Amino acid sequence: MATPKLQVAELDPVWSRIRLEGEAAVSGEPLLGGLVHSSVLHHPTFERALAYRIAMKLSSPEMSGQILREIVDEALADEPGIAQAARADIVAINDRDPACNTFLQPMLYFKGFQAVQAYRVAHHLWTQGRRDMAYFFQMRVSEVFGVDIHPAARIGKGIMIDHAHSIVIGETAVVGDNVSMLHSVTLGGTGKTDGDRHPKIGDGVLIGAGAHVLGNIRIGHCSRIAAGSVVLHDVPPCKTVAGVPAKIVGEAGCAQPAMAMDHRVPGE
Repeated sequence: MATPKLQVAELDPVWSRIRLEGEAAVSGEPLLGGLVHSSVLHHPTFERALAYRIAMKLSSPEMSGQILREIVDEALADEPGIAQAARADIVAINDRDPACNTFLQPMLYFKGFQAVQAYRVAHHLWTQGRRDMAYFFQMRVSEVFGVDIHPAARIGKGIMIDHAHSIVIGETAVVGDNVSMLHSVTLGGTGKTDGDRHPKIGDGVLIGAGAHVLGNIRIGHCSRIAAGSVVLHDVPPCKTVAGVPAKIVGEAGCAQPAMAMDHRVPGE
């Protein structure tokens, strides 16, 4: 007797959970049936669903959803790491955001997640020399989500951008793995100097709301940047900085601040 073949969803726990949550969402709110079916349940794989969702969010009279979907499908096929990073982002959001109760929520509703995945496609296009198309994706992400990430920037996996309003990440910025940031964060330059001019954010860093990290500086692994701070100089690993300009005010407070999401500075 032949061994039965496993369904793809059974080998992909993130996708399997999203589908189960989608079925539950339709059962609980039938009026969302069209959205959930078209965005999730209609698709055989996570990659196909992700491509559809990105294309539908970025489509406009200037570029149809069908054309965008073909571009995203091709990018996901050429670079499987894009979808793997997206899975890691969903898990990270669900772990760190108390307002996130399902894996389905980032896929359907969270613009921080959606903007980062569209950026990942734009970055792929950039590395393939398709610079104008990458700029088009950047423009649409900025218009639709209020998130402006240059396609040349390099961003790791396990990223959570909570609320994600008015995020700016410059051309030569680098963001490590398992980073959490809140709304209105800027990773920018300090003037019109060309070349490598944007921050390098280490793994596990927590960046508070409204923080501005400026210039070609390094933020050490597992450090914390307090809300509203302006960081102009390197930050050692596992420290907390706060103020304008930011200064070291203590230790990071835990081994993984981006996962703990504790924004209180020492002494509070």
